[in-house]
Order: sequence, then C-alpha cells, then structure tokens
Amino acid sequence: MSKFLSFLTFAVLISSCSPYQKALKSDDVSVKYAQAEIKYDAKKYNKAIRLFEQLAPAFRGKPQSEKMFYMYAQSYYKTEQYYLAGYQFESFVSSYPKSEKIEETAYLVGKCYSMLSPPYSLDQTETIKAIDKLQTFIDTYPNSTYLPDANAILKELTGKIEKKYFEIAKQYNTISDHKAALVALDNFIDAYPGTPYKEAALYYRLDSAYKLAINSVPAKMEERLKNAKIAYTNLVKFKEGSKYKEKADEMLTRIDKELQQFSK
Repeated sequence: MSKFLSFLTFAVLISSCSPYQKALKSDDVSVKYAQAEIKYDAKKYNKAIRLFEQLAPAFRGKPQSEKMFYMYAQSYYKTEQYYLAGYQFESFVSSYPKSEKIEETAYLVGKCYSMLSPPYSLDQTETIKAIDKLQTFIDTYPNSTYLPDANAILKELTGKIEKKYFEIAKQYNTISDHKAALVALDNFIDAYPGTPYKEAALYYRLDSAYKLAINSVPAKMEERLKNAKIAYTNLVKFKEGSKYKEKADEMLTRIDKELQQFSK
C-alpha cells in the first residue's frame, strides 16, 4: 500500500509540473499561447479553452490575436458549447472582417445558434436568431461552399417556426374559440402560403367557420354559413383529393341544409 501511495504522490507531482500546468500558472503569454496551440492541435479542447480564457484579455489587438480567437471559438464549438462558440465566432466576424476565415466563421455563427434551437413548442428566440444569422450569411456569401448546408438548416428552422404558429392557430380551434381560430388561421396562411401545413390549416379554418355558423344566432347564421361554404371551396380547390374530404363533405351537406331556410 505504501508503494502505491508513493507512486500516486509521484504521479501527482509529475502532473503538477507538466508544461500545461506550468503554462496555466505562468505570467508569460508566449508560454501560455504555445501550450494552448499544442492542446488545440491535439484536440484537447477543454484544456486549450482554459489557456485561451487567460490569454483573451491580453491578446486583443496583438498580431497573433486572429489565430488565437479563431482557435478559441473553435474549441468551444468542438466541445458543443454552442452559446459561447456563437458569441466568439460573432466577435471574430466583427473584429477580423478581412480574415481568410471570415466566410467560415460567419456560417458558424448561424450554425451555433441553430444548435441552440429548442423543440417547436418552446420559446423560439434562439431559432429566430439563427434564422437571421443564416439569412445574413446567405445574402453576404451567395456563392459560398457552405451555402447548401446553410440553406438546409434554414429550411429546417423555418419549418419549426411554421409548425409553432400552425399549432397555435390550431389550438384556438381545439378550445372552440372559433372567431380567434379564423383570424389566426387566416394570418398563418397569409404569412406562409407555401407551408406544408396549408391543407390542414384550410381544413381547421373550415371546421371553425362551420361550427361558428351552425351555433350562431339567426341574424348572423346566413352570412356565416356562406363564409363556411367559401372555406369548403378553398379547401377542395387547394386539394381535390384532400384527406379531410369526407369530413368536409359532411359539413357541406349540413351547411346547404341550413341555408335552405334562408331561401324561402
């Protein structure tokens, strides 16, 4: 046991005297930078980060700062610390607009924020931020080699936003607030005319218009029935073989039956 403890003590002492440990304790920025670069090249990013954190305040404006801050941002990215990586990449873009890394880092700003995007049901602040950063990148670098990836991510994020707003509009129908549902669904369809949720949105719009009409007071029923019939036409016009066709036809039969009382 005593031999084991002696060995363990020796190992700790050796570790504490390693070049990395010396660099952490050193006041010499060149020593820290050299060791940070070694750890970065060895893909020991967490260790590199500790040194970059110490170097950052002293390196701003120095000749080696561009490379150092690029490695610093990449170290956060490689360790999946996307909030900090995004911040560092964004700072790099602002600080080094003429860098040969500017296109890559501009892309990675949007990529980092996209990795922070939560499920559609949660707050989408980070998603909207990612969309904004990616769109800026696409507009700035329309011929970039990163463009296919940026467009794919943008499409996914936009789809998430569309789903969120569709589900919100649909929820008004679910809770039987049909007036609010009609407004929300109209706004959704206007905002996202090419959305994959358009068929469903048109169906729920019909359903809300129908239920609002048949439960109306007589003075408002005729106009609302006619509006519901227009909603039916919009659905079948958009997709004649809609999966909602059977339910929609049942509603139309009731609508036409109720309208007969106003033609007498």
